[in-house]
Amino acid sequence: MNLFISMKHLQERVKKFCKDNDMEAPIEHRVLDTLSELGEVAKEILKMSNYGKQAIEYRNNLQWELWDVLYSLITIANTFDIDLEESLKQVLQKYEKRLQKWSAGSENE
Repeated sequence: MNLFISMKHLQERVKKFCKDNDMEAPIEHRVLDTLSELGEVAKEILKMSNYGKQAIEYRNNLQWELWDVLYSLITIANTFDIDLEESLKQVLQKYEKRLQKWSAGSENE
């Protein structure tokens, strides 16, 4: 499946889901929700390593937390009508240019 087609499809599905379920919210709430979901990803990774006491062991809960982050990010993009497919193309081009200078870090800009 083409990632770019899939991204557009995901954005439309999330937009429809929010509208159909009266889940539209102010952008400030969307951003806070995204940060909260990202915190849950961090906590899940901590749990996977028993809070740093052992090597990380993957648990399926991580995928669900990542999906929550993705959903939240999509709602932010949808609020501003940002085309995530185009945004992803642009960021990949940015990293390709950076890698031509030997590093993907922002120090090359």
